[in-house]
Amino acid sequence: MSKIKIERLDDRQKKDLAIPDAPRPQGPWSVWECKPSTFDWHYDRTERAFLYEGKVKVSAGGEQVELKAGDFVTFPKGLSCTWDITETIRKVYKFES
Repeated sequence: MSKIKIERLDDRQKKDLAIPDAPRPQGPWSVWECKPSTFDWHYDRTERAFLYEGKVKVSAGGEQVELKAGDFVTFPKGLSCTWDITETIRKVYKFES
């Protein structure tokens, strides 16, 4: 199984992916917000997300990554993980087959 992939995109890459300028539904992108909390999650499909605000540590299979505003993240299909949100998250996301 692939690991969580974190990227920093330039303006051209954001435009090519049609990522909204602000956290609002646009095209294939949906909005998700969550206050500080800890919970388990499983990805049945690959998720791609862009974080506008917040901080979260995601732990999976001995790997831990910290995500923050400006990160573009790919969570692979089949990933089971724990989210530990320390600052309210606002992101757009889309699922891929």
